[in-house]
Amino acid sequence: MYRLASSIEGPDEELPIIGIAHTLTGSTEDIMTTMQKFSYLAMKNDGIVRGWLGHILYFLVVDPLDLEFVLRTCLEKDDLHRFIRNILGYGGIYAPVAIWRKRRKILIPAFSPKIVENFVEVFSEQSEKLAVKLKAVEGCGQVRAWPFLSTYTLDAVCETAMGIKINAQDNPNAPFLKAMQIMLNLVTERISHLWLQPDWLYKFFPQYSKHQKYLKVMHDFIDEVIHNKREDLKKERSNQPEMDNDFNLGNYKRQSFLDHLINLSGCKKGYSDKELREEVLTLTIAGIDTSALTIGFTLKLLAKYPKVQDRVFQELQEVFGNSNRPLVKEDLINLKYLERVVKETLRLFPPGPFIIRKVLQDLALPSGRILPAGSGIVVSIWGVHRDPKYWGPNAECFDPDRFLPERFNLQHACSYMPFSNGPRNCVAYQYALMSVKTALSAILRRYKIVGDEEPGPIPFIKTKLDIMMKAVDDYEIALEKRTLI
Repeated sequence: MYRLASSIEGPDEELPIIGIAHTLTGSTEDIMTTMQKFSYLAMKNDGIVRGWLGHILYFLVVDPLDLEFVLRTCLEKDDLHRFIRNILGYGGIYAPVAIWRKRRKILIPAFSPKIVENFVEVFSEQSEKLAVKLKAVEGCGQVRAWPFLSTYTLDAVCETAMGIKINAQDNPNAPFLKAMQIMLNLVTERISHLWLQPDWLYKFFPQYSKHQKYLKVMHDFIDEVIHNKREDLKKERSNQPEMDNDFNLGNYKRQSFLDHLINLSGCKKGYSDKELREEVLTLTIAGIDTSALTIGFTLKLLAKYPKVQDRVFQELQEVFGNSNRPLVKEDLINLKYLERVVKETLRLFPPGPFIIRKVLQDLALPSGRILPAGSGIVVSIWGVHRDPKYWGPNAECFDPDRFLPERFNLQHACSYMPFSNGPRNCVAYQYALMSVKTALSAILRRYKIVGDEEPGPIPFIKTKLDIMMKAVDDYEIALEKRTLI
């Protein structure tokens, strides 16, 4: 392992015994800055850089050809994921391969376009509510948008994933949302701080009691939802004629993912309550943060680039006119420029900036480097999205029109992968995009987003790493009422 590692450059900060561990001891903002620095170093070093985290060897990779190979062949998640598995169990994203293969077969039909498009009505209803809630801070100067965005996505995800209305937008202090944010912060801290990793030692730190407290809040909430859903479905079946009991996608138009998972997995003979909790919790956490973060970063960028925002508003006027009608699914296909803005936002600020995979046996990459068994690979989505080798000299610039059909011509599929790539890519990307575009259209039709204009084409937003990448300022923006054309 040392011999193979020595042939690949490491950072200057690497020390004997502890390696780069000391560079990851700061705040979650410091950790994100360090990971960005390593990503830039990998770009300069032909797409890869080495780093020892204590006795564990990692390679951070930004070369898209190597990444395509890694994501196709290295399907096991790295051991560092065990800390988030404490929360999610073996939900699809973090499950070992043997469990993931079985569950993926059920998840894919649950996210079929026929099912997902029926959730636009939920997104639209909750987005209209979000726009009304934002009226309270209209004209109030800079405000933190995160509480509004995260409660919108919590309401939308709970209704679509679990079939329940929790009205988080009316109660921003929803216990589940608070517990989720605290747990993600604790997990990030534990991943990056070596002394918090051993289970026996973690119990002596104050973080452990918080971890157990908020883990129980999350699990109890989901368990109660599943119990109630089981009872509801049992009652429904007992009231149906036997000939109607066969599962048919057409009969489940507004049913939740939980309904579909129970039915697609075989009802009583299918998922256990624990397995359902794992999948629903994974969908809920991923859905809440991914959508809210993308909406937040998009709003920040539109405040920095008002000309881009004006083009978005013009398109919204063309689709909706001066009406206040809610969005319907047929509108989404007409929001082409908004979609380009969202895609460019996801390029520069992907919610999941890093993926870690395990190397089970010596791995010969297409670039010719050999990674030793027992090491881990950090897939830097943040890095590959900004590599000038594939995106040109303006790779760091905010330019939605780079996604015009005539301009968007990637040399490699993994040059752009905000929802990962390969067999373990995100099955819910269409769901997330629908939620994001619906919410943005509701906000931008009514409000002009105001902030400090960026003096140049390269946007600067301070970010931190809480499993996902978030803005340090919780998406501070100002809202002004739109004057209709």
